[in-house]
Amino acid sequence: MSERAVAPWVLADDVEALPISDVAQQLGIPISRVHQLMRDGHLLAVRRDGVAVIPEDFLSGAAVVKGLPGTVTVLRDGGYADEEILRWLFADDPSLPGTPIGALRSNRGREIKRRAQAMAL
Repeated sequence: MSERAVAPWVLADDVEALPISDVAQQLGIPISRVHQLMRDGHLLAVRRDGVAVIPEDFLSGAAVVKGLPGTVTVLRDGGYADEEILRWLFADDPSLPGTPIGALRSNRGREIKRRAQAMAL
């Protein structure tokens, strides 16, 4: 796994996160496939107490939250580091209201992707 695939812990302590093995089990895929999803930007991992974990909000049942991979790709292509993307996804935004990840989880991905595209310009 490349080092880019795991960012340092930059989120609030109340953000729930799962070890990669738990994510693999929830998605019903091998751990190696979770690592591939991370490399491809479909999931972002962070290190909490030295352990690579994935924010639980990135998952919806047995799937990655719809719109997350595209949002991450747009921001990465715009020059944003994974740490910056994570901060933005979990930052409270009164104009939404809530957080960008919350909006993605509630099927408002079009607005989030539009905002990500504007930020990436």
